[in-house]
Amino acid sequence: LYKGIGTHALTFGQRFRERGFAGGLLDELSIFSRALTPLEAARLAGAPLPESDDALRAFYFSALDPETRAATQALSVARERVWRAEDPMAEIMDMEELSAPRQTYVLARGAYDAPRPAAARVDRGTPACLPPLMNPPKPGGKGAGIEGKGVIQADRLTLARWLTRPDHPLTARVAVNRFWQQLFGRGLVETSEDFGTQGSPPTHPELLDWLAHDFQSPLDGGRPWDVKRALKQLVLSKTYRQSSARRPELEKLDPQNALLGRGPSGRLPAEAIRDVSLAASGLLTPALGGPPVSPYQPGDLWREANTMSPGYTQSHGPDLYRRSLYTVWKRTAPMPSMTAFDATGREVCVARRQSTSTPLQALVLLNDPTFVEAARVLGEKTLKDAGPTDAERVRFAFRSLATREPSPEEARVLGEFYAGQRKAFQSAPAEAAKLLAVGERKPDPSLPPAEVAAAAMLAQAILNLDATLWKR
Repeated sequence: LYKGIGTHALTFGQRFRERGFAGGLLDELSIFSRALTPLEAARLAGAPLPESDDALRAFYFSALDPETRAATQALSVARERVWRAEDPMAEIMDMEELSAPRQTYVLARGAYDAPRPAAARVDRGTPACLPPLMNPPKPGGKGAGIEGKGVIQADRLTLARWLTRPDHPLTARVAVNRFWQQLFGRGLVETSEDFGTQGSPPTHPELLDWLAHDFQSPLDGGRPWDVKRALKQLVLSKTYRQSSARRPELEKLDPQNALLGRGPSGRLPAEAIRDVSLAASGLLTPALGGPPVSPYQPGDLWREANTMSPGYTQSHGPDLYRRSLYTVWKRTAPMPSMTAFDATGREVCVARRQSTSTPLQALVLLNDPTFVEAARVLGEKTLKDAGPTDAERVRFAFRSLATREPSPEEARVLGEFYAGQRKAFQSAPAEAAKLLAVGERKPDPSLPPAEVAAAAMLAQAILNLDATLWKR
């Protein structure tokens, strides 16, 4: 009997990493509700019966004694309750410190079998250019121990306290550089994964130092290490709120905008592109927290990547439209619609994503059920909430996705496209019905299918524009 997650299964003829006893047959299978005694097992096997008093006594108490049988039944019920309580519990690994730290040596050329002389032994410590490790104050008001002036309990708690010390600059510098990179597209230190001597120097070192100090010890009396405050401070700055339009005088001088002569611009990350489409259509579920969810995925990529993997089970209802933050992630089979937009596979740690532009991205936006359904629902919303004219509908859909007014040229081209799609779907109602059937959200029966399909295609066209996909 194998105890698994959520189920208990009795398996025959199966070996590890095999498909099982395929094509085999079982004969005279018997299942018993209790463990058989040696006397009963011998009788079933046709062997000579044991004649000892111990064999008869074991048989009596196992099969006939009412008190023993009642106790055995109660034990079975208790075990089943334990199994049912354990199955839904998620088990995670944890660590604990060794009672005595393992001796560590600097090995010649890193060879694992290099000699380990006493002179090559090293202890836990920090680089000389950074503050030393310190133990927490002792009970009773005693001061903290400092490395080199006493015994240091250099465990993980000591390391965590050291990383967030007020006079430790590195942690805050790395953090605020990541925030800057998140908003501006590149950090003040471009190599955000490497702050060492091999990395790029900061373009604005004094600004980086000021932001790090203010993050640790806010000048306005706010909470230290407040990420929301730090991000708000950046997005409200004049530097961030500059126009991102390119200026001829800066093209040759600063093509990468390292000198911050204009506002940031760049394509939205994979998760934000999906969330923008869901939010514009009204499908996005605003609930916070909870377990991961499983949006649309073509086929069962989990099983295709690994036949031993559990099958992919799609979510339904509001869970299908939750923010991409809550999307379940399998490292050997990540969501293809997100990897197309440069989301990482999470098999290794990545400090920054590379941004690419490929035809596959347009195919995802035009064919993935998430985006097709969102465009169709936004089309219904456009028909209901916008005015009766094509110009008003184009403006409504454009503002919903691009969050700005369309230019006269954009409005003209999209208006012609919208009129052409309406005409095409009116002459091919079967194609309109096929488009409206995509996704779990049922189409509104009160709206003409050809009108909804044309409005959906208008929304898809706007979703594919840089005006929607790029932050400027």
